[in-house]
Parts: sequence; structure tokens; C-alpha cells
Amino acid sequence: MANNEVELQIDSLDARLIQLLSAEAGISIVECARRLGVARATAQSRLDKLRSKGVIASEAPSIEPAALGYPLRTYCIIQVRQTISHDVIAERLALIPEMLELHTITGDFDMMATVVSRSTVDLQRVLDLISNTDGILRVSTRLTLASHFRNRVLPLVQQASEQIP
Repeated sequence: MANNEVELQIDSLDARLIQLLSAEAGISIVECARRLGVARATAQSRLDKLRSKGVIASEAPSIEPAALGYPLRTYCIIQVRQTISHDVIAERLALIPEMLELHTITGDFDMMATVVSRSTVDLQRVLDLISNTDGILRVSTRLTLASHFRNRVLPLVQQASEQIP
């Protein structure tokens, strides 16, 4: 196995538990056990394992920025000055509330971000904040016209559970 591969095996019970929790946030472990046809202790131990292994990374609610008044989603690719660490740039950009995600990437640009804004005028304000951040050389943007799906991981859960010998 390569160094960057993670060996975690989930089975169909794990997959069914994840799907149930995804479909009904806040469902009790007792109700999960009942619907899955297993003992409460089994459901709890499976849930604990999935949390400890990082499969279930968060139980935070999924927040929709558009419902908060930020309907525009924009993807930015960012070129940074090579004498400044990406971690330092990330700390600086984290001060911008509209910045939802930031990744170091390969290619002609160095980082990719997802930002939200209230309008195109507001987007210009956010882009000015990014561009004026010390260490940023250039920002290029792509405005989202429609989102067909996001955070789509349940098909991966199903596929991972089917790979168990």
C-alpha cells in the first residue's frame, strides 16, 4: 500500500449506518439500531469506530450560504508569492468570512478557494480582500451558474463497503 493510502474497511452495516445518519440527522442510536436490526451496543460501537477513524468527520449541521443571504458561489484560483508559506497565506485568507474552502493545488496556480457573496458588487469586495492579502499575486475566478450536486460522498460509502472480500 502506498504511503498516502488509508486502509479502512467498512462493511455493509457501516454503510447502512452512515446512510441512515446522513438521511436523518439527529436520529438516536437506539433508533438506528432498531432500523438496522442490530443491538444498540453494536450500532454504538460501529458509530464510535467510524468517528475514531475519521470516516464520520463531523456532526455539524450542513449550512446553506444562500439561505443566509450569500447566493453567489465563486471558485477562485490563486497565485501566491513563492517566498511566503501556504500556511501563512491560509491564515490570512481565513480572516475573510466569505471564504468557505481553501486548498493548495498543482498547476499554474497555487491555491483554490470557494467563496460566497451577496451580489456581484459584494463579490468584487471579497475579491479585493483576497487580492489585497499580502502574498497574493493574482486571482482568477469562475462564477457558479448552477450546482447539480455537492458533498456527494454516499456513493463512495457504498462502493467502499462493497470492496470487502
